[in-house]
Amino acid sequence: MAFDRRASAELRFAPRRAAPAFAILAFITTAGLHASTLPVRQSFDIQVPWVPQPAVLGTKTELVYELQLTNFSEDILELESVDALDEATGTALGHLDGKTLDDAVGQVQRTPAKRSVAPGGHATIYLSLPAPPQGEAIRHRIEYSVAGTTQHFTVGGGRFTPRPANPVALGPPLRGGPWVAIYDASWERGHRRVLYAVDGSVHLPGRFAIDWIKVDANGAHASGDASKPANWFGYGADVLAVADATVAATRDDVAEPGVVAPGPSRVPMGDATGNYVSLNLGDGRFVFFEHLQPGSVRVHPGQHVHRGDVIGRLGFTGQSTGPHLHMHVADANTPLAAEGLPYAMQGFRVDGKFPSIEAFGSGQAWTRGKAANRAPGMPGPMEVVTFPGR
Repeated sequence: MAFDRRASAELRFAPRRAAPAFAILAFITTAGLHASTLPVRQSFDIQVPWVPQPAVLGTKTELVYELQLTNFSEDILELESVDALDEATGTALGHLDGKTLDDAVGQVQRTPAKRSVAPGGHATIYLSLPAPPQGEAIRHRIEYSVAGTTQHFTVGGGRFTPRPANPVALGPPLRGGPWVAIYDASWERGHRRVLYAVDGSVHLPGRFAIDWIKVDANGAHASGDASKPANWFGYGADVLAVADATVAATRDDVAEPGVVAPGPSRVPMGDATGNYVSLNLGDGRFVFFEHLQPGSVRVHPGQHVHRGDVIGRLGFTGQSTGPHLHMHVADANTPLAAEGLPYAMQGFRVDGKFPSIEAFGSGQAWTRGKAANRAPGMPGPMEVVTFPGR
C-alpha cells in the first residue's frame, strides 16, 4: 500500500459528615489531619498539547486532537476508560473502553498491553469527537486500575475550549480522477498517529494529511507490473497550486528508488518528504506537497503562484510505499516541526468509497455511490473523488 501535563492526583471520595464545633479547634491544632485521612496518590499528568478547531471530515464535523498521559506514580497503571465530557452539561461526547480504547491508544515504548502505562511511561489517546456548541469547554475523565491489584481510581484533567472553526479554503491539488483520499484515524502507523520530537517539542504535522492515489473503476492502482512506478495510474500527474500563494520552500534533489518494493522505502528522516513544495497561504498557514518526481518542481521560493498553476508532478521520492501525492496544511514552514491544521477543499465530487484502508490494500473494488458535489471540507476517510479537468 502507498500511504505513506498539569500534574494530577485524585482521591477516593468519602461521604461528608457534619463536623462538631470542637472539630474546628482539633483541625487547627493538627495541621494536615484532613489530608492524611483520605488516600491521595500519584497518577497521570493529563495534557491536551494542541487545542483543536472543528473540522469537516466527509459529512461529519469533528474535533480531532490528542490527549497525552504521563504516569508519575511508581506503579503500572492500567487504563480502563476515557470519557470526553461537555463541561456545561456533563454529557459524554465520547467514551472509550475495551477495544475502542485499545485502538485509540499509542505508546512510544513497547508494552505487552497497549493500555498498560509503566512508571514514567507516556501514552497518547487519539480522539475524534462530535464538535460541541461553540464556546463550550471539554474536560476528560480517566478511569484506571493499579496493575496486580483490585484498586480502581478516577482522575480528571485536560480541560480546554475548542478554537472557532477557521479552515483555509483550498482548490483541487490534482485533475480528474478517480482519486482515493488515503487516511484513517485508526491506522496505527498512519500520518494521524506519527508524532515527531525534532526541535525540543513534540508535533503532529500529519494530523489532517491525505495521501492521494489514483485508481480505476475496479480499485486497481496500477496497470501491469506494479513494482514499476511508471505503471501506477497517478504517476507523473500534474500537481496544482491549491490557492493564490507565495512559494515558501522547495526541494528537487531526491532520487527515486526505481522499484516499488514491499514496505516503505528506507531513507533518513530529513529526506522522508522526498521532493516537495510548500506554499505560504498567509495567516500562519502553509500547505505541503510531498514525494514529487525528481526534476519536476517548476517553482522557486519567493515566487507567487495562482490557484491551478502546475507546481510539480506526482512521484515516488522519500519515505513511501509507492507513487502518491502527500498533502497537508501546517502552522509553520517545516515538514516535521509543525502542527497539522484542518482545511476546506472546494470543487470535488464524491463518487464512492473504499470500505476500509485494508480493503484498498488488498485490491478490493470501491463501492460506488450517488455522485455528489460536496460542500467545502475535507473528503472523508477512503472516499473516492473526482476533481475538475481531465
